[in-house]
Amino acid sequence: MTATHTWIVGSGGLLGAAVTREAGRRGHRVHTSTIPWADTASAEQALLQRCSEFFDSFADGTWNVIWAAGAGVNGTSAAQFAEENGLIRTVLARIEAVAADRAGTGTVFLASSAGGVYAGATGAPHHEGTNPVPLGDYGFAKLQSEAIATEFGERTGINVAIGRFANLYGPGQNLAKPQGLISHLCRGYLMASPVSIYVPMDTLRDYLYVSDAAEMVADTLAMSATQRLSPTIKIFASGEAVTIGSILGACRTVFRRRPNVVLAASPLAVFQGRDLRLRSTVWPQIDRRTHRTLPAGIASTLFATRQALGAGR
Repeated sequence: MTATHTWIVGSGGLLGAAVTREAGRRGHRVHTSTIPWADTASAEQALLQRCSEFFDSFADGTWNVIWAAGAGVNGTSAAQFAEENGLIRTVLARIEAVAADRAGTGTVFLASSAGGVYAGATGAPHHEGTNPVPLGDYGFAKLQSEAIATEFGERTGINVAIGRFANLYGPGQNLAKPQGLISHLCRGYLMASPVSIYVPMDTLRDYLYVSDAAEMVADTLAMSATQRLSPTIKIFASGEAVTIGSILGACRTVFRRRPNVVLAASPLAVFQGRDLRLRSTVWPQIDRRTHRTLPAGIASTLFATRQALGAGR
């Protein structure tokens, strides 16, 4: 039986770390890379080198390249997003150059954002046929990255799967980034510090526990290995939307006290959709699973956040 080789770009992030664990659990020969993201020129050089090393490390077998990197959030400048997408384009060009004779055995998976691309869309629940309506540079940048990957797949014949992810949460959230409400609520509880909320309490979001998301990504790669796919976009979500108020209620159950929150105003609030219910209609077999419940997911996130704070991270 030939091995499956999987290179995960962004393996230190929330999704990338979970996919790294899940791919390893399934027997993939996992490759990760430390990339100096703070300097674009150095990051490009490192990515090109790691990409070549990855394909030089095996002669046959199924291969996957997963792009789960990206430091941009709402409020990041358009120029920074352009640099990130430039790195994606550069890596895909190197893949095309070094893996042309392996096009039939590989898949490129790109992580995108359902919240970013559907922020201004109406008629929820949104599905893959919903017309994307970004409200800010973040959403437009995600659509651009999707277009880059789609064009690459159409040109090369390499399988391309694009995942539009719901709100991911769980152990490993970067608390330095202004996103990840559940992780910040856990940190606020442990540090006895208030957490600012900038959207109405009835705002609807789909929260997907990160290990569930990683299993869904691994299932997608397994399916891709057995059939040739045109570039395909799929929503990765739990299919169960909750209000911000419900999240606070679940946190209160887990914390055994009311979360310390402050309702505040922010110019970034205009980029947030009010109703982001999601329903995938593509590859429905991947969605037939039991997802971790919100209280259980919050409890796991709280435990991991306590450990991270104790270790000084």
